[in-house]
Order: sequence, then structure tokens, then C-alpha cells
Amino acid sequence: MGIVKRDPYLAPYESAIKGRHDHALWKLNQLTQGGKFSLSEFANGYQYYGLHHESDGWIFREWAPNATDIYLVGDFNNWQETVAYKCKRDVDTGDWELKLPEEAMQHGQFYKMHVYWNGGEGERIPAWAQRVVQDPQTGIFSAQVWSPDAPYVWKNSSFTPQTSPLLIYECHIGMGQDAEKVGTYNEFREKVLPRIVKDGYNAIQIMAIQEHPYYGSFGYHVSSFFAPSSRFGTPEELKALVDDAHEAGVAVIMDIVHSHAVKNEIEGLGNLAGDPNQFFYSGDRHEHPAWDSLCFDYGKDEVLHFLLSNCKYWLEEFHFDGFRFDGVTSMLYYSHGLGESFCNYGDYFNGHEDDNAICYLMLANTLIHEVNNNALTIAEEVSGMPGLAAEFKDGGYGFDYRMAMNIPDYWIKTIKELPDEDWKPSSIFWEIKNRRIDEKTISYCESHDQALVGDKTIIFRLVDADMYWHFRIGDETERVHRGIALHKMVRLATIAAINGGYLNFMGNEFGHPEWIDFPRAGNGWSYKYARRQWNLVDNPELCYHYLGDFDRNMLAVIKNEYGFTDTPIEEIWHNDNDQILALSRGNLIFVFNFSPSHSYSDYGFLVPEGSYTVVLNTDAKEFGGFGFANDSVEHFTNVDPLYTKQHKGWLKLYIPARSAVVLKKK
Repeated sequence: MGIVKRDPYLAPYESAIKGRHDHALWKLNQLTQGGKFSLSEFANGYQYYGLHHESDGWIFREWAPNATDIYLVGDFNNWQETVAYKCKRDVDTGDWELKLPEEAMQHGQFYKMHVYWNGGEGERIPAWAQRVVQDPQTGIFSAQVWSPDAPYVWKNSSFTPQTSPLLIYECHIGMGQDAEKVGTYNEFREKVLPRIVKDGYNAIQIMAIQEHPYYGSFGYHVSSFFAPSSRFGTPEELKALVDDAHEAGVAVIMDIVHSHAVKNEIEGLGNLAGDPNQFFYSGDRHEHPAWDSLCFDYGKDEVLHFLLSNCKYWLEEFHFDGFRFDGVTSMLYYSHGLGESFCNYGDYFNGHEDDNAICYLMLANTLIHEVNNNALTIAEEVSGMPGLAAEFKDGGYGFDYRMAMNIPDYWIKTIKELPDEDWKPSSIFWEIKNRRIDEKTISYCESHDQALVGDKTIIFRLVDADMYWHFRIGDETERVHRGIALHKMVRLATIAAINGGYLNFMGNEFGHPEWIDFPRAGNGWSYKYARRQWNLVDNPELCYHYLGDFDRNMLAVIKNEYGFTDTPIEEIWHNDNDQILALSRGNLIFVFNFSPSHSYSDYGFLVPEGSYTVVLNTDAKEFGGFGFANDSVEHFTNVDPLYTKQHKGWLKLYIPARSAVVLKKK
């Protein structure tokens, strides 16, 4: 298979790779009845199940094989069971169905199911509900009849993401405002999206879209998979955000959670109709031991139908441009990756893998690209499973990208454990370009994970309490100067070596000073740390704008180099004693001096002959540096007879301590 041809070390495991591939093909053939219809047509469940407004009234359907009776109760019948709202089981499909006349319910009314089963009963929110709302006084969630008089009219019916390179701004709608509250889709569209566009990012990756009962779960304990979280606004307001992003040339990627589900029974899928295993594995595999959640049974066709339909729903109904799949490692292994070492290829093919989940991921990627050939899929995966971001036809899983999760771990470990004098350019260069040659990655220094309470962002690890007392321009301490310098260098090194995309979490580009801590009992339900303080970067008297301005210019340099991600990464030079690293991408040369104390004059690099101009310098005064070098000088290579035939010469540079410079060949 293709991935084995490109990596001969996989040859001993080709039968396992082919077995997984064939399993997915077999399941694809089964689900489409031998190709009688497409996988996309199979994934139309959201158009069938749930509550829908039709030309002659309303129709409601639910998959609940263990139920004995289902009633709809709501505002329309004073929350009382009535015969008119009693569902009937379809004898052919086993699904529950209820047809109602036009006057039976109205847009905006609230409702639930009252489900009976042998030995019990309970109020439930329909699994396929597309609108779920929490009562602000009681905290109770209910489904809501949602059928506006006029559907949302899209301004942009088609959109193609820019992927050369893909520059992702990871964000969260609720904590996107300066105010201590839950932000809205409209506020994000009006206040934050313009910042992202100005900064130069061409994609946003939105967290916590799927409805979740507990705000503090960061959206990872999902209850209603088809309902955009109503705490941020209406479905139409989410569509307007996506529409405006597209108009500005920004792709919108959704953080999708199919790796597990919240355990809640009343709000979620935990016990929809008396069978706790309807959607989930039974026995020891029922619950995730670390996440206090439930694990989907990917071996059931009905669960595949539910999850695949969920993928198509967000693409079709809200025009999302793709997904970042959360918790892929947890899906791949029976152990969820917990306690496994993954030291060699054998660890990926030792029988500890969930073939059902692997099959689902392959089908999901096939479906998503069938629905939208330009869609983007990203895998958040820490074990290093080979083939994850390789094409399905080659034996891969079909993701377009995988997260380069080694890079933030490396930077944090380096900052925490090594004094500045021991930062080794050889180690840095190895880590930022360490990936499989046939799989694209999303590189990043830090995501939302490093910003959560109990952890620290890079800037806070570097500067600590001086962030609060000495971040005013003119009052910087040595620790602040060091932190500002390294914050820029870490980002520049990371983006210099990308082979697909780059990601930044909201606010980290300007060194947001505080962790993320959502309202909870332990902090008095405070929103103080569940927000982004844009006022800091907007204040010209503070150092934050230096980092924000640098980030904007850094992205511009990368975007202005045509085909940047397609150009090879070539190491020009490294010297661990000098702490110097130089590499090239196309016409750009990146030079780093990680030494905290040694500046170098006339430091020479052998490069293609010609003239070079400085296009970015971390030490420039406009970015909070000292401005030691004269960046207006044009640099010419010096002739060396030994390298004349190779058309190379010596580029001599002054490289101040703890700084980096990018030069472009004219």
C-alpha cells in the first residue's frame, strides 16, 4: 500500500494496514448497499430524525429501540401527556414517529420527550434535536421548536479555504469578549473576527459549538450533537458568523467531539430509553476512565449513521469548512492511549486498537470529502499512529492534517527544565521538523491546553509575575525583556518549519497574561478568567502590542513567500556551542541566535549568491527589541572561489544575542 511504499519500516505490518483498509471498504459497501447510493446519501439522518416542519405540518422521529412509549410534552400541551402527542412505532423501521398538524406547535416553543421503557420512565431531550436551550433561572435544558419564518440567506454559497499555508486562529465564542460574561456569536463576529482578519489568519477553529450542559467543560462533554450551543445565540447568528468569515477570506473549522459524550441522562444520550448501551459500548468499555464520560460503540450501524450524519449536518447546514477531531487517540485504542508507551511501530499493530473506531474515522474522512472536496480535517492525536494524515486509498485514515503535538510539549519542557545557555539549536531544529514525510501537520507552540488553569502559557512561564507589574513600556525588567524576545523566537522557529499549517490560540499571539478558568464552584462562578483582555493589546503604553504586532508581521512574511509550505526545509548551519541556527525555505533565510549573552559580528553562512534584505527582525524596536542591527542595510554575499561553481557565497551578519532575523533573496 502507498504508506508502506513510502515507509519501508511499515512493511512487517502491511497485512494489518490492509486489514483495516479492507474493513472500512467492507463497511462502506454494507452501508451503501453495494453502491446503490452514496455515503453522503446514507448520512442524511438529520433530515429524517428529529423535529421537522413540512408543508402540511410537523413530523418527529426518534431511534429508541428499547422504548415502550414516547410522548412529546411541552409548551403546546402544558407539559402534560396527551394522546395527540403520542408517538407510534413504525413497524418497518422500529423508529418512533409522530405527525402533527401545522397548529400543533409554534416556532420558539419548548418541548421534551417523555419516554417509557420496561421498568422505568424519564424526560429526555431528543437525540437529534437541532436547538436546545437552558432556562437561566432553573438551569433546566429543553429542546426548542426552531422554524423561523424565513430561512437564513447565505451571502457566500461557496468558499474555498486558503491552505498555502493554513493559518489557524483557535478560539472560543463565549470567552472571546473583554467583559466578564458569556460572549455571543454576534459579538464575536463584530468585535473579534475583524482582529483575526487584520492579524492575517486565514482560518478560525471554533471550540465548544456542540451543546454541552456544563460551560466549564470547554465544550468537550457534549449532550446534543446536532444543536449549536444556544448560550452564544441562535443558529442564524452562527450562520452569519460563518458567512462573514467567508466573505473576509477566512475558513471556519469546527472542533468536533465524536470521541465521547457526556454521561448526563436527562440532557444527553446516557440513557435515552432505558438502555444505557444504545449509543455506547457495554461493560468495561462503557465509560472513559479519565474523562468521566461515555464511549460510543462505533461497531453499531445506527451509531455510525448518527455520527456520520452529524459530520454532514455541520457541513451542509452551517457551511463549516471542516473539522478538528478531538481525542482521536482515545478512539484508536482500547486503553484510550492511557499507560501505553508507543515506542516502536509494533505498538500500533499489537491488537490493542479499536478496529470499529478506526473504521469510523476512515468513513468520516471519506464522507466529509465527498460532501465537500475542499473540506479540511485535522486529527488531534498524541500516539503517532502512522497513516493518520495519509490518503485512504494509500492505506491511511484520510485526515488532511494531524496536530504536531510534540512541538508544544518540547517548548514547555525546554523552558521549564533548561537554562537559556543549554538551549541547543540542533535539538530545536530536529523537533520542529520531526514528522512523517507523507503527512501534513499543524504546528503550534501552544493551544488552549497550555492556557488552562493549572498550566501556564509560554509567556507566563517566561515572565511570571512581572507580567502584572513590569509590562509597561519603559518599566521592563530583564525577565520581561527575555520573555518578549524568546516568545517571538519560539513562534518564528515553529512557523519557519511548518509543512501544512500553523495554529495559535486566541490571545496567545500578544501574550495574554492569565490562564483560562471557567466559572465553577471553586472560583465563586466567576467569569474573570473566562475572557480575553483585548484592552491590553490595544493599549500603546503596554508591551503586549509588541508581541501582537510581531505576530502580524510574521504571518505576512510567511504568506508573502509563494508556495512556502511546498518549499523544502534546508538546514544551512547549526552550532550548539554558539547557539546559532540557520535554515532556508525558498527565498527566505531564517537565522536564530538563542544565546542569552553572546552577540556575533560577521557570522558567516554559505548561501546562494546574491543580495538579501531583512524582512523581519525579532530585535526591532517596533517589536519591543533593542534595535541593535541596522535592518535597512542590503546584504551581499562574499565570493568564495571554492563555491563559485555551486553559485554560493558567504553571507556575513551581525546577530545580537537572543534574537532572530529573516532575510529574503532579491
